[in-house]
Amino acid sequence: MLAALVERWRPETHTFVLPIGEVTVTLEDVAHIFGLPIDGEAVNGWTDSSGEFVQSQGIAIFGREPSVSGNAKSYIKLGCVRRIRDAKLLDTDESIRRYVRCHIFCLLGSTLFTDKSTAYAHAKYLPLLRDFERIHTYSWGSACLAHLYRALCRASRYDTKEMDGPLNLLFV
Repeated sequence: MLAALVERWRPETHTFVLPIGEVTVTLEDVAHIFGLPIDGEAVNGWTDSSGEFVQSQGIAIFGREPSVSGNAKSYIKLGCVRRIRDAKLLDTDESIRRYVRCHIFCLLGSTLFTDKSTAYAHAKYLPLLRDFERIHTYSWGSACLAHLYRALCRASRYDTKEMDGPLNLLFV
């Protein structure tokens, strides 16, 4: 079914051309399906892919240094973040915040902004999780939809064999 949808994807209009007409996934769909905010601050920012950046951000957000990919130091192992999350005692406000940050990071890497590996998440999301009080102010739904569109555009190329992105949005 996914291959059939990708064949009908038109990158120029970000729509699927079906016998009944053109259809697409909208921001409203993302808000209803994932419950993500579609208004708010843009999900963007400057990212440093150095090991020092990942280490310092990881310690600030997770409370300890996360394991990174051997190939690309800017990718953090989701399994490591889950272990950090699950090992935390939830006895202080800060430990609860770290637990929530770990959980959100896992959701970002495994559901909203997936890559083909599904075992890693990019460290570029770490700065967005640093200020706990601002996490809910970002337009995560807009970023998720943009990621889906980008993934569909890449997948619609003739030489592409795999697809990533928030594919759950296509099967509802």
